[in-house]
Amino acid sequence: MPDAIDERPYHHGQLRTALLEAAESRLREHGADQLSLRDLAREIGVSHAAPRRHFPDRQALLDALAEAGFDRLDTTLRTALAGSDADFPSRVRATMTAYTRFATENAVFLELMYTSKHRPGATRIAKAAEAPFELMRELILQGQALGELQAGEPEQFGIVLFATLQGIATLINGGVVKPELLDGLVETAVEQFLRGARPLA
Repeated sequence: MPDAIDERPYHHGQLRTALLEAAESRLREHGADQLSLRDLAREIGVSHAAPRRHFPDRQALLDALAEAGFDRLDTTLRTALAGSDADFPSRVRATMTAYTRFATENAVFLELMYTSKHRPGATRIAKAAEAPFELMRELILQGQALGELQAGEPEQFGIVLFATLQGIATLINGGVVKPELLDGLVETAVEQFLRGARPLA
């Protein structure tokens, strides 16, 4: 009975949502090492056993956060793409700007996403990660079909572009480059990519 009293504010799955929201907030403030199911339960006002109904252990909570992060990244990229102009350079620019902003505004979150993705057995996270990267692959295939990019393996173009943008985000997150330079750096990266990958005359 005590558990039922403690969990009164959380019904029909709201407890899981509340735990994820509180966990994300703690992740941003203190990092993954400081996440504790017991502390989260205390923070949102439920019994210390209640979170285990949704997350059997701390790793399950971290995995759920990483999976949600890739879902959010996918939504962010697709929203940016839907709101861009129809021409290919604009679509690339909008998507890549959205990615680097996500990467710099969610640095700790993104680190958890990528480290969790490569953990053995993390199949749900790997599956969630497929969507945003498939979107980038489709964008490159579109550029090739339009004659904006050279023919060839789209993964090669994608890796080069991703490495460039992730590098920019890493420099900003590490304090090496000022955050206000982000958009200008992305613009330069996109222009150089489009120029370098253009079909040979």
